[in-house]
Amino acid sequence: MLSTAAHIVVALIGLLHIYILVLEMFLWDKPAGLRAFGQTAERAAATKVLAANQGLYNGFLAAGLLWGVWLGAAGNPVKIFFLLCVLVAGVYGAATASRKILFIQAVPAALGLVLVALS
Repeated sequence: MLSTAAHIVVALIGLLHIYILVLEMFLWDKPAGLRAFGQTAERAAATKVLAANQGLYNGFLAAGLLWGVWLGAAGNPVKIFFLLCVLVAGVYGAATASRKILFIQAVPAALGLVLVALS
């Protein structure tokens, strides 16, 4: 039961990071991206390349998490590594950019770590 819950949570975190990739790489200067990140059109235009780079990193996190899920129980070390990466990124983002990142990234990653450890 815990194993299934861990897989579901890790997969959802992976999907979340695919969504973040899309927002940062393709929608940064579009209405959805402007709303999601509280940007003005001018600031978004000036930071578009940097955001796309961030989006690429989020894609790597998603790939690692989904790879770990695909591996099943044998992928637990992979899941733990990538969940730790998400947790660190979430804590850093909350400290430097926006407090809401703590709840969007770090808290789900911590939950995923607990579930993987208990499974």
